[in-house]
Amino acid sequence: MSYLLGEYECKIDSKGRFVLPAGIKRQLDQHDQQHFVVNRGFEKNLTLYPDSEWKKIANEINSLNLYNKKNREFARYFFRGATELTTDSTNRLLLHKSLIDYAGIEKEIVLFAYGKRIEIWAKSVYNEMMNNEPDDFAELAEEVMGKTNTNEKND
Repeated sequence: MSYLLGEYECKIDSKGRFVLPAGIKRQLDQHDQQHFVVNRGFEKNLTLYPDSEWKKIANEINSLNLYNKKNREFARYFFRGATELTTDSTNRLLLHKSLIDYAGIEKEIVLFAYGKRIEIWAKSVYNEMMNNEPDDFAELAEEVMGKTNTNEKND
């Protein structure tokens, strides 16, 4: 699977279903076009993982030393709400009510695809977050990305 990209606005029906956008589907391998896992995101959002990526992350977390209390706590919170999803015959995914409530989703959502995951946001929450751009994005970029150039020598 290559890296996912894009922002997609979708409507969610009264049963909690939304159509997986064709723009996302085209970026996924055959199996991953139909099989996903969704769980609670780190903020008040949901994270949708293609099945192949979820398996890698789950293996990584399951390899943690669970005799360590912080590792157990992290695993519990990370896996909390995790649910397997499969697209139906009309390419829809069904979100469980508990996850919809957690993310404050009503009728409109934004799917924000980046890396190997898709964040699912209530549209109003996503727009508010994106409208609160840091005062100095260049400074944030330097702080986060400043040491990733492999051509530069580390101090």
